[in-house]
Amino acid sequence: MDSVSHLLRMARLRASLDRRCLLSEGTRMDVPPYREQEAPFHVLLEGECRLQVGTTVLDLRAGDVVIIPSGVPHQVTTSGEGGLRSTTETHGDVFVSTYSEGGGAPVIDLFCGRYTFDVGAGSVLLRSLPNPVHVSFGQCAEGREVLRMLGALMRGEARREGEGTSAILSALCTVLLAMTLRTSRGSATTATLWTAAVNGRIARAVEGVLNDPGADWTIDRLSRAAAMSRATFLRHFSQETGMTVGAFLAKARLMTAAELLDSTDATVATIAGQVGYQSESAFSRAFRAQLGTTPARFRRDQARSRNADIRTVDGRRG
Repeated sequence: MDSVSHLLRMARLRASLDRRCLLSEGTRMDVPPYREQEAPFHVLLEGECRLQVGTTVLDLRAGDVVIIPSGVPHQVTTSGEGGLRSTTETHGDVFVSTYSEGGGAPVIDLFCGRYTFDVGAGSVLLRSLPNPVHVSFGQCAEGREVLRMLGALMRGEARREGEGTSAILSALCTVLLAMTLRTSRGSATTATLWTAAVNGRIARAVEGVLNDPGADWTIDRLSRAAAMSRATFLRHFSQETGMTVGAFLAKARLMTAAELLDSTDATVATIAGQVGYQSESAFSRAFRAQLGTTPARFRRDQARSRNADIRTVDGRRG
């Protein structure tokens, strides 16, 4: 399985579309902080605007996508003379439509949503990404064509807003995430997106680890898999992924471990061995350092969360 598909399968992210913004000139939209374990995203289908996340200011053009893993508050503004206007909202059955206060012809068509993830593999994946992630699909013909088709589907469902719209928009947002994770950094992204290693040999090494994280992945073995010398491999791996080999191995192994803890009854010691740790204590220390909890407590919390979800569904049925 390719690395991006593997990561998304393990992460089990849930995507949803929150709002469609048709803003006129000279408008500011303040986006409040999202809850923990939620990462907002924005996809600009038409026009230009500015998005500010903390001290980071991004000039967005049609075809740009931004994901904010930290969920911190941010602002979207459109250019125009005079003071900036605020926004007004219309609530629909599936999402909110946002317009400029006082009306006016829209200059942007911006879709905004969120990826919800748990404290396991999804958390490890999202926290390993730049904050914010900013990629542009308008820089190449293939990207423009794919986003054109995706945008047409999103706009069509937004206009329809009928049976199945929520599920369809959720699936399209997941497609958008997959496209983002496999897109290498360019002029729109200054930080490394490790999920999209450009060098094919480094990508094969990443894929090999994700498919078999419990193997004895020494530097020598990885460099042989990449058909590089040890020094060349280490240099290129750092350039392509933005992290050391050790940090990557830990993330890959702990994502798999979180999935196994949540989906199997195997003991903690057994899972530790399956993901490449020589002892249960070493695994527990690494797991806690990455996820802020012990493997046993993580398993209990996940089971408690599932049972709560089941009770909620049963209560609705009753």
